[in-house]
Amino acid sequence: MEIYGLGIVAFCMYVGSFIGYFIGKTLGISGNVGGVGFAMLILILLSNYVEKNGGWSERTKNGIYLLSALYIPIVVAMAGIQNVVAAFSGGSIAFVAGGVATIGSMFLVPVIGKLGSEKTEK
Repeated sequence: MEIYGLGIVAFCMYVGSFIGYFIGKTLGISGNVGGVGFAMLILILLSNYVEKNGGWSERTKNGIYLLSALYIPIVVAMAGIQNVVAAFSGGSIAFVAGGVATIGSMFLVPVIGKLGSEKTEK
């Protein structure tokens, strides 16, 4: 059912937000540090695991596709409520966290690319 797909995405978002708030609290920031990114990563890992073990039902995929179609407008709306002035006045930790996340993601691109190419070469 489509509601299962929505529930899976909601679960991933909940866990990702928890991780983001935990990292924020650990760094001394009163906010979420990368929660949406962690949620996406969890959803990708979960989807890959399920696809290897039989896959989602078609209706569950439809629920996930529904939210993936809405993802960009949701992220734009979330970015619109961020307090940029507070990030600048809060010190350099926000910039360090953003830089580490960006550079870390750049280093992961070749690793993920190799994982995908091993599957297609076989």
